[in-house]
Amino acid sequence: MRVFVKSYGCSSNMADGETLAGCLAAAGHKLVNSPQLADLIVLNTCAVKGPTENRMISLLKHVPAGKRLIVSGCLPMINFERLCKEVRFDGAVGPAAGETIVGVAERVLRGEKVILLDNASRAMPNLALPRLRSNQVVSIVPVSYGCLGACAYCCVTLARGRLRSYSVSDVVRRVKEDVDKGVREFWITSQDTACYGKDRGSNLAELLQAVCEVNGDFNVRVGMMTPNIAGSMLEELVQAFNHRKVFKFLHLPVQSGDDHVLKRMERRYSVGDFEEIVATFRSSLPEITLSTDIICGFPGEIEEAFEGTLRLIECAKPDVVNVSKFFARPETSAFKMQEAFVPRAEINRRSAMAAALVKKISFERNRRWIGWVGSVLVDEVGKLPGSWVARNFAYKPIALKSGAELLGKTLHVKITKAFSTYLQAEIVD
Repeated sequence: MRVFVKSYGCSSNMADGETLAGCLAAAGHKLVNSPQLADLIVLNTCAVKGPTENRMISLLKHVPAGKRLIVSGCLPMINFERLCKEVRFDGAVGPAAGETIVGVAERVLRGEKVILLDNASRAMPNLALPRLRSNQVVSIVPVSYGCLGACAYCCVTLARGRLRSYSVSDVVRRVKEDVDKGVREFWITSQDTACYGKDRGSNLAELLQAVCEVNGDFNVRVGMMTPNIAGSMLEELVQAFNHRKVFKFLHLPVQSGDDHVLKRMERRYSVGDFEEIVATFRSSLPEITLSTDIICGFPGEIEEAFEGTLRLIECAKPDVVNVSKFFARPETSAFKMQEAFVPRAEINRRSAMAAALVKKISFERNRRWIGWVGSVLVDEVGKLPGSWVARNFAYKPIALKSGAELLGKTLHVKITKAFSTYLQAEIVD
């Protein structure tokens, strides 16, 4: 049969989608690049935020008539009731379905309606399963599923459950295989990479050391780490990040610049903890790219608390800030804080203020790179014809123009221009 597979959301979900496609292809089915050409459509969904869930529901409603549809990923786990009410579908599986998708697909095509959600929050597909990577230069490696947190606003634990880590040897074996296939960039990913190995007597620093010992010319991007767990092994982590193969890129979500709000969020660190981690990394790696996340309008966030978040952004000067508006998600403790909800208009105002500040600081940070000359890896095809995206040692996105085929190549470039979200460069060698 002809199958169209499309994934949305975080890098873990993208990795899951590549495995779904790989397993279906290995079973003899033909992967097509358009839903109109497919007998079966598999949409691997995200539902971390309210607007994201709305977008997923809209996409599912507009699946071409007459096509069989399987809904996979987090949405069926987070809001199955709404999915049933609003969408016509033939099958539903949770995240990380792995090779299970093959049997589900074949049953759906025989006319059955298949719902497999019972064990979804404990799923952990074999890392050696076939994959169809969307980018032949980049390999997304899920090193664990689930997390150890219980954040008041987060519904992802409903979908992905508690922490389950792969062994160091399993991850290393996967990296070796992909290096042999020409991969140049690895994304170490999880719901919280800092949690890795806590269920196995290992940790992220140990994993990174083992991965970096693999022979080959490649780089490693480390995914999001919660401050409290990252802080518990700070010295080891900084040492691991100093390895030449690790991108100097730190994704450390703070969420709020106010300790009272952090406590209501059930985050297990303080603003001071976040600042200490940032200072420690920057003292060892001054040019590290800092990425963080903030939520505007969490229940109980008074004006002074929001101003604390703005002050933190001003002081910490992160290169990247993902600004989110609070939306209450089903079955979370924040959903029950309705008496403290911030009005939607006020959330919008705060979000706009934060976004404006972030744009200004990001531009200031990027301007420092003008004139830099060095090596970059071209890891992405640009959106415009003849355009490419490369990354330097600090994982800065650098736009290049060339009529040649550059994907996967290492080039010498000079940065000539800065924008708030990327840099522009010319090839000098």
